[in-house]
Amino acid sequence: MATNGEENQAGRHQEVGHKSLLQSDALYQYILETSVYPKEPEPMKELREVTAKHPWNIMTTSADEGQFLNMLLKLINAKNTMEIGVYTGYSLLATALALPDDGKILAMDINRENYELGLPIIQKAGVAHKIDFREGPALPVLDQMIGDEKNHGSFDFIFVDADKDNYINYHKRLIDLVKVGGVIGYDNTLWNGSVVAPPDAPLRKYVRYYRDFVLELNKALAADPRIEICMLPVGDGITICRRIK
Repeated sequence: MATNGEENQAGRHQEVGHKSLLQSDALYQYILETSVYPKEPEPMKELREVTAKHPWNIMTTSADEGQFLNMLLKLINAKNTMEIGVYTGYSLLATALALPDDGKILAMDINRENYELGLPIIQKAGVAHKIDFREGPALPVLDQMIGDEKNHGSFDFIFVDADKDNYINYHKRLIDLVKVGGVIGYDNTLWNGSVVAPPDAPLRKYVRYYRDFVLELNKALAADPRIEICMLPVGDGITICRRIK
């Protein structure tokens, strides 16, 4: 039987994109309505609304995080990027809209069906030519890329929102592929707030299962001398890593 806390938490997350760690729903809604939605590009709004009807809509990137990624990519003048974990493509579209016309995104996901849900909107937005989508696990692709020296340091920005149990394995490879001065973003690094939950806290099974992997990643990133990091309480937590050597 669910506790009141679990019921309240489930209720908070029913609205797609309502994936904030803020304790005040009203404050989060204020951010969305005052800052995010008025500036949200029409294709992103359309894709967000399509995704809201999907049974797994909790997997989507929140609207405020999409806005943040879009601005970050413009600030760093990103051109060659990668995304691991695409789902319906909300963060992918945020990236594609931010890149110049000759920008590129290597996008990987094990489920092409979800990606194709958002693809017509991405095509209508005129940015599909920037995307190289590959269906299947990312690690074999990354290993192949690392085998070619020309790929080392070739990416300006990489966003990871995929299987948390492989985040450490991704990082071991991505650190060689992102350029010095480039950025890697790891999503869900506060993991429903469970990173500070006591051992006996009543957590949903998938939250409890992946929590240790998220904790392991956070510890490893903080100890990695090759990067500067900034953990932000945007969406479900995102850690921005800037490669410095």
